[in-house]
Amino acid sequence: MSTKLTAGGHVAIDEAWLAKIQEPILEPALPIIDPHHHIWDRGGETYLLPELLADTATGHDIRATVFIQCASMYDEDAEPARRSLGETRFMTELAKATETSRTRACAGLVGLVDLTLGDRVTPLLEEHVALSGGRFKGVRNRTAWDASPRVRSNLEVPPPGPLNDPVFKDGAKRLGELGLTLDVWAYHPQLPLVLEVARAAPGTTIVIDHCGGLLGVGPYGGAEAFADWRRAMTALAALPNVLVKLGGLAMEISGKQWHTRDLPPTSEELAADWRPQIETCIALFGVDRCMFESNFPVDKGMCGYAALWNAFKRLSAGASAAEKTALFSGTAARVYGLSV
Repeated sequence: MSTKLTAGGHVAIDEAWLAKIQEPILEPALPIIDPHHHIWDRGGETYLLPELLADTATGHDIRATVFIQCASMYDEDAEPARRSLGETRFMTELAKATETSRTRACAGLVGLVDLTLGDRVTPLLEEHVALSGGRFKGVRNRTAWDASPRVRSNLEVPPPGPLNDPVFKDGAKRLGELGLTLDVWAYHPQLPLVLEVARAAPGTTIVIDHCGGLLGVGPYGGAEAFADWRRAMTALAALPNVLVKLGGLAMEISGKQWHTRDLPPTSEELAADWRPQIETCIALFGVDRCMFESNFPVDKGMCGYAALWNAFKRLSAGASAAEKTALFSGTAARVYGLSV
């Protein structure tokens, strides 16, 4: 077991601990697009293509993945606005290496382009799209922030973040004009700010990461936090341009302590713990605006890839075949322009 937190605020990975629990794969023929994972080599942490493919090869039918920005592989010698082109370039090469494989890693890319550039962001977005050969599907900025020092999941986030910057909303509008999406990682107290962005950019598809970031540490937790989160998610669900990723619930900021146990959690335990948030999101948004995500390697500090997807399959056990298709691949394919 691991109790160490990395520089990024998430739990360090302990492969030996994760290997202590092995369980059969449920519904192994169900096609999956994993729409949210990272690739990085930073601060002593390494999660590159071999590590990703080792996880996706654990038995579930992972057809494609979507890389999400994580400030890695930047062109550090470039001017600040152009440094993230290095990340897009690197991930594009990984995608090319697996484009004929069973699992097409990084088939879609969501990168960082500073939306506070406003109207000036368009040429830079176009450059990312061209550099990626069309794999660049959207943008995520560093937006998760909370005043409590106990709440931390990102590196170098300048408080209070750009969500309430009027120019950020202008940049969000430009995304929709180019057919690009906006992924947003925000903690649940920030969701009213996300709502304002979504209203200001109705032509842009906005994807809420990690079930809307319900916090369970610091001053947050319990029924009151859940009620505040549900109220904010209900308002977001009323906007047709907003979708939600179902996952990211094994982060340290959730208040969970799976990583301190002698054995990692089983998929039954994960499903039972995650059910309130997952079922609330599906009830509010519907399956056509929901997609399961791994959030690896961040969530890997608390659970294995096989157990995570087994948990999602347990949570969707009562769904129809069409609903399962939407949750596990269809919504992600439509939003990010991918195929199964």
